[in-house]
Amino acid sequence: MKEKLRQIREQALADIAASEGLARLNEVRVAVLGKKGDLTAVLKGMKNVSPEERPLVGQMVNETRAAIEAALEEKKQQMEAFLLEKKLKEENIDVTLPAQKNRVGHSHPNTIVLDELERIFVGMGYEVVEGPEVEYDYYNFEALNIPANHPAKDEQDTFYVGNDILLRTQTSSVQIRIMEEGRLPIRMIAPGRVFRADEVDATHSPTFHQVEGLVVDKNITFADLKGTLEAFAHEFFGPDTKVKFRPHHFPFTEPSAELDVSCFKCGGKGCRFCKGEGWIEILGCGMVHPHVLEMSHIDPKEYTGFAFGVGLERITLLKYEIDDMRLLYENDDRFLRQF
Repeated sequence: MKEKLRQIREQALADIAASEGLARLNEVRVAVLGKKGDLTAVLKGMKNVSPEERPLVGQMVNETRAAIEAALEEKKQQMEAFLLEKKLKEENIDVTLPAQKNRVGHSHPNTIVLDELERIFVGMGYEVVEGPEVEYDYYNFEALNIPANHPAKDEQDTFYVGNDILLRTQTSSVQIRIMEEGRLPIRMIAPGRVFRADEVDATHSPTFHQVEGLVVDKNITFADLKGTLEAFAHEFFGPDTKVKFRPHHFPFTEPSAELDVSCFKCGGKGCRFCKGEGWIEILGCGMVHPHVLEMSHIDPKEYTGFAFGVGLERITLLKYEIDDMRLLYENDDRFLRQF
């Protein structure tokens, strides 16, 4: 059997090398790999091979087939290239030759969604503000009403550069910097990359992106917060989207809430996408805590405000129905070309 395979391989490679046309090349293919070909006959005889030798013989068969197919393809490409060159020499202009097209790239899904978020809030009169990714502990925690021994600090444990310098866990630190400037009123969103000591899985990553929003002015109420986020939900998810605010706790807002939107796949009836609940959680929000205003030298008796924060990746996953956050970072061209 082994000798037979060697002979088939050598003969096939010799016939391929001697072929002078595509028709002859196809005859060699059929004679060796066809239903009645030499290699097919060997496969049919595998039942007569002892069980001990069968894996080795099977491997040899696969290697023989792979070698023959590779030789056929290489010879075919050589013939086609020769024919094309001959045709180009004989014809002055080949109008059937495909043009060379450049593949033009496009924005990443995260960038597409961020541009949409910025468009919506800039249309409401908000300013887009950025800040440092390497931040002081004061701006990242203390000024946001999270002192050294606060439990919320453990939940957002991050990467420290020194005793009081770290990689920010939230873009709320940008809000503190803007409030300290004292330019009131404030209407801003702060998009950017943040870092947390999370394990990588389908919904978590040690680095991701947030978009935090802040409004500080006289006579700002929770009604303004609800109206703003409802308008955002209608613009981003569709005009029929319903919103629901659930009480929650954040150290830097009081009162605080989490915002749910009605499932845009089933209209709130319950489906696989919303896990049968009809609602999807998208962000956290609340009225700025008076102590946070005081620490930023703003009089809470004269000014009030609201804040909200949304994970950019979370919104991207929802918008495009992606079930694994890791796909956004693996740079798989087959995935990215879909957007």
